Amino acid sequence: MSDLVPADTTEDVRTRGAGVSRQVAVLPVGSFEQHGPYLPLATDTLVACAVAREIAGAYPVHLLPPVTISCSHEHAAWPGTVSISSVTLHAVVRDIAVSLRRSGVDALVVVNGHGGNYVLGNVVQESSARGERMALFPAPEDWEAARERAGVVASLLTDMHAGEIETSILLHAHPEMLRPGYETSDFVADDRRHLLTLGMSGYTDSGVIGRPSLGSAEKGKELLASLADSFGAYFSLLTSDE
Repeated sequence: MSDLVPADTTEDVRTRGAGVSRQVAVLPVGSFEQHGPYLPLATDTLVACAVAREIAGAYPVHLLPPVTISCSHEHAAWPGTVSISSVTLHAVVRDIAVSLRRSGVDALVVVNGHGGNYVLGNVVQESSARGERMALFPAPEDWEAARERAGVVASLLTDMHAGEIETSILLHAHPEMLRPGYETSDFVADDRRHLLTLGMSGYTDSGVIGRPSLGSAEKGKELLASLADSFGAYFSLLTSDE
């Protein structure tokens, strides 16, 4: 459970906060949606938590428990997928930020594990415009740097869902969660211009878009290490007095 739920006590938080000039909290946001026949519905949550744990291991941040259900409407054709509205997700993240500020934590990083959570960008934009300290991580550039460092073969366009990156991170962080079949489930659909209209079922029967057969635990380890390095710029920005 410590992989998903932080084990901090209130004294741990107090001690960590006393050692920094500005406190930063990290909120993993995942989803509960289909990831083909071999990855669990909670894949995006597991990925977001793995990234957040890597960050917390390298920087003095407060690690929060994950938001486990988000905006997965494009996956509604598959059993097991559960979604909330973008309005609800927006409200949840904003309320968490308000609560943190009341307790002296005025900077929040949202670690997003699901590409369909478009509204998180709006939350961060609006918060920043109000003078609040918030960031969305990782950016596409961070994923691209991680992809290159880890030797991920598929491009970010091709590696859309349940592909090389997600499979690699789970092979490293939660190998017990994978079912047999990822080695033979590659499927590519790079032209997805009508995704918002058709949903994922308009492009894949299996629910997979990517090349999971190329995944490895070593790639997963390097992906997370690269993202932790990239987070340094975000931490510096959010803790700066300028």
